[in-house]
Amino acid sequence: MTGDQTAVVILAAGLGTRMKSSLPKVMHPLAGRPMIKHLLAAVESLAPQQACVVIGAEMEAVARAVAPYPTVVQTERLGTGHAVLAAEPVLGGFAGDVLIVYGDTPLISLATMQRMLDVKRAEPRPAVVVLGFRPEDPGAYGRLVVDGSGQLQAIVEAKDASAEQLKIGLCNAGMMVVDGRHLFAFLHAIGNANAKGEYYLTDVVTLAQAQGLACRVAEGDERELIGVNSRADLARAEAFLQETLRQRAMNEGATLIDPATVYFSADTQLGRDVTVGPSVFFGPGVTVGDRVEIRAFCHIEGAVIEEGAIVGPFSRLRPGASVAKGAHVGNFVEIKNATVEEGAKVNHLTYIGDARVGAKANVGAGTITCNYDGFTKGFTDIGEGAFIGSNSSLVAPVKIGAGAIIGAGSVITREVETDALALTRGPHLQRKGWGKAFRTRKDEEKRKKQAEKGDR
Repeated sequence: MTGDQTAVVILAAGLGTRMKSSLPKVMHPLAGRPMIKHLLAAVESLAPQQACVVIGAEMEAVARAVAPYPTVVQTERLGTGHAVLAAEPVLGGFAGDVLIVYGDTPLISLATMQRMLDVKRAEPRPAVVVLGFRPEDPGAYGRLVVDGSGQLQAIVEAKDASAEQLKIGLCNAGMMVVDGRHLFAFLHAIGNANAKGEYYLTDVVTLAQAQGLACRVAEGDERELIGVNSRADLARAEAFLQETLRQRAMNEGATLIDPATVYFSADTQLGRDVTVGPSVFFGPGVTVGDRVEIRAFCHIEGAVIEEGAIVGPFSRLRPGASVAKGAHVGNFVEIKNATVEEGAKVNHLTYIGDARVGAKANVGAGTITCNYDGFTKGFTDIGEGAFIGSNSSLVAPVKIGAGAIIGAGSVITREVETDALALTRGPHLQRKGWGKAFRTRKDEEKRKKQAEKGDR
């Protein structure tokens, strides 16, 4: 394979010991999606001819997450060069450009990866392109030493750098593109004569130069090159990603009343002229149509909200919730695996689970669909135009006919016919003067107890 073809190696074998977690590092979520999935989305957009993910032993969860991409196992963690070498059984015959990226640097953009490839394919067609960036505080980052012609001369670790080299602002991000015709020969030639006894990928620069091959640098944005090695790093990456998602939502026609308090998932889809109030959280799997209003303090996950609907404030839409055109879901209402059809209203203090609320039906405050009997879930079907009185319990499985009216405070366990009235209240009972007599009796009992205590 020759020409401008691309293969990608994703290094994802890190244990993430600083995360202090049983979950593999690359499986920790950002915006509701494992970080490795963010990287894969960018890689897929690059449309490489081949790709391979290097994982560690007992990382079946990572292998499942990256499927259908092939995985290889780095049995011993002996450094980045050793990790890339593990991909040789998959990519050993590849002669195009091999892009090497890290699963714990999940926010690298398609544009940055393409920039690296463009530098690799431009004259003098270098054998190695290293990704650099210019952090505000270069600190402990390795420095990239570049000459006046743009040739990468060396990668110098901060601890080994001279005072003059420490003034260099261009730092090593770790990712690179290497000519596939040379990559694995370089990797086999890397030694481990260093303090850690590891095989460093950065040594390919020295090996290429020893053969008279050119090495160059492409630059990326510091914020998209956040490496996640701790929970604090994860929080930094989340903050940057949320900022990006908020800006994208506004650029595409949504109004965010208080952007800093709105949290998106990576797959959240908002239509045009959507208004999102403060402190709204979107979990995975949410699609919102045009001209929807989502009021403050809502939690929405796995839900579809259609054009012109109003949700909130303080609503919770759980997976399987579907709110149709022009429907209203109000304060302290929870919807789970249920459809609220066009123009229907569920406005107050209500739980609708495993149900259908028909078009233009009205569900009163305090209503509950009793969908679970401790063993199985039952379905509640509320017909078009039905009215459910406040504080009613609908015990599933049950059907309420179109246009039916349920009297407030009822417990409905049987089907209600179309246009019927159903109520299950007990008879109204009233005893004149009973309240006064009750209070008099209790007051007398209290005085007797106090008198008995005084005699002791």
